[in-house]
Amino acid sequence: MSITENSWFLRVFLAAWLGLKQAGANSVLGRALDRVGEWFCLQAKNSVIWNALWREGAVSRRWPDSIACRVFTAILNIPCALVKWIYQLGRDIWAGSLFCRLIAALGGATSFFVGVFLLVMLAAPHSLWNNAYGFAAAAGLLGLFVIGSASRPKNRLELDRLGPYMTLYLAFLCIALAGSLSTHLSMRFFFFHLTGFLLVLVLVSSVRRYEQLQLVVALAVLGISVAALYGCYQGYVGVEVVPSQQDMTLNADMPGRVYSFFDNPNNFAEQLAMLLPLELALFLNSRWRGKLLSLLSLCLGVVAIGFTYGRASWIGLAFAVVVFVILMDWRWVPVMLILGLAAIPFLPETIYNRILTIFKAGEDSSVQYRFGIYDTTKNLMEDYWVRGVGLGSDVMKKVFQTYPTNFDGSYPIHTHNNYLQMWGETGILGLLAFLALLLWQLKSGVKAFCAAADVRLRRLLAAAIGGFCGILVIGLAEYTWFYPRNMFTWWFLFGVIAACVKLAHLQKDKRTA
Repeated sequence: MSITENSWFLRVFLAAWLGLKQAGANSVLGRALDRVGEWFCLQAKNSVIWNALWREGAVSRRWPDSIACRVFTAILNIPCALVKWIYQLGRDIWAGSLFCRLIAALGGATSFFVGVFLLVMLAAPHSLWNNAYGFAAAAGLLGLFVIGSASRPKNRLELDRLGPYMTLYLAFLCIALAGSLSTHLSMRFFFFHLTGFLLVLVLVSSVRRYEQLQLVVALAVLGISVAALYGCYQGYVGVEVVPSQQDMTLNADMPGRVYSFFDNPNNFAEQLAMLLPLELALFLNSRWRGKLLSLLSLCLGVVAIGFTYGRASWIGLAFAVVVFVILMDWRWVPVMLILGLAAIPFLPETIYNRILTIFKAGEDSSVQYRFGIYDTTKNLMEDYWVRGVGLGSDVMKKVFQTYPTNFDGSYPIHTHNNYLQMWGETGILGLLAFLALLLWQLKSGVKAFCAAADVRLRRLLAAAIGGFCGILVIGLAEYTWFYPRNMFTWWFLFGVIAACVKLAHLQKDKRTA
């Protein structure tokens, strides 16, 4: 037997988990919760609101067969059709060339290289990273998929899998670029958005089996684990205290906030909040050796996000875990909340004090500064709430300088809120398209979770939905796309949900065939 199978810690952990689960299922409280849940589900399914939210909308239902979807998908797949045609013309040459067969094989493993890109991106030090690498990698992955599709008749870019609101959202991004107050400043941010879209498109088009998706997620988790390990090292040796990142009046004894490879502690904390739920899914889905590695990675991530002292990300991660638990087995939510509250007094004093500052928002200078930014943003929105100023924080920063300053005499560089930022950049219609995309994706994910038969896929999908909900909550207090690497991870998480939905539909089609 292996060392992991003889691990005392893992055997005790598993025994305790199974014991609690069995005890909860057989207890009076567990049976009562079951009845309450059955009653609630029955009432919800019979309600008008539930039926309105759950049913497939007319736009979503008709989108795959619509002329617009077919036209856009056909345009996107012109390169795939071209290489397929070339392959058929020179089939014997392709089959006889070792180089061509190697390229075709690499193209068939595009999903693996998506994971490799995430690994490199998340483990790259800030000083060595250039955001142009993201677009170059996304374009390269797209080219690799196109070449690989030559000998694979079923491989195509599956825009229809992303629903109608992705195309609508992209249309408003193009409109915002064209109507920007400075097209030159907006162009760089347009390529950031394009990078995110290409990552989603390539991921959802290249994944055809659960094992492929799990490998992609595992590589991404490996990357954030390397970053978390370095973050833990920074927390151990200490980093310089930056007064602008923490109110020294309320946090006099708090050490410097770790940032790992991401320049800023909030950036690092947001990365962890998005990816830690995926680590939890890998832990549950893995066998013994995988469980040990996943547990180690999970512990490193939890310690690292503690060292960031990022309150918004703590709240976002807690919300992500709650969503995950609700989807998997909602009866564990009260237990989890009680255990979480009971654990607070045992936290390190600096983290405990930092949590208490959440309830002192009126005294915290960083919170006051955010509200000052919102007041300043209101002046801009009065003039540009319909059309927006154009893509990117650079344009918005330039426009801010034509209005009165913040209370401290400075100008904002962004709105400190994802939704307000999107509104200011793309206008009210762009914001509505963005919100529609988010709601459609979450709805599709939950519906696919309920329909999926593979428990591994359900866990991964629940974790991805949880992480996505967590970063959406963080976006209420932070502009999480200001750091492009965070933006790319955001879209990767979006792509994981889309890929899970696709796999759930494929599995359903196989069962009904």
